Amino acid sequence: MEAENFSGQDSLKLINEMIGKAKKSYITKGTASIVWGIIIFLCSLINWSEQHFKYDFLFDVWLLTLVALILQVYFSIKENRSRQFVSYEGVVIQHTWIAFSASIFILSFYLARHSQNGQSGTLIMMLYGIPTYITGGITKFKPMIFGGVFCWVASFISIYTSIEIDLLLMAVCGLFAWLIPGVILWNRYQKGKKENV
Repeated sequence: MEAENFSGQDSLKLINEMIGKAKKSYITKGTASIVWGIIIFLCSLINWSEQHFKYDFLFDVWLLTLVALILQVYFSIKENRSRQFVSYEGVVIQHTWIAFSASIFILSFYLARHSQNGQSGTLIMMLYGIPTYITGGITKFKPMIFGGVFCWVASFISIYTSIEIDLLLMAVCGLFAWLIPGVILWNRYQKGKKENV
């Protein structure tokens, strides 16, 4: 459109298109959150049962987090290809989760080398809370804000509890920080798709 032919209606149409693109960038399907929630929940419960019933699982169950990581990378690449607009907030959230992933990766190697009593749940749950709370705060998504705070409360409680209780707390963190918010996001996404058809 030429500048002299740009009417008030054209301006409103352009503004609405830009708002639509911005909204699409905020819509997250919640699939990555659901995957992480399920993996953390299951790994924690299986690890708890190993401690409680004194047996060894077929393999180190926490290796399943690599499956979640691979799925996360897949979902991110797929979402980035379909994204038409990237907001500043989206970039901040993306870098927050990259920082979290790097921190958890480094911490896992550190704890494998230096942890003497195996109680690492306190630090892990504390880290779980950081990106969850930041993501919830930036997007004003209260379930994730609550999930982040819950992780910090669980982390504090775990200072005074046994490894078995820590693992149960980590399972509940997986539910409140990721699985439940992910299901809410998924339902919102599906509802939005139906409304836009």
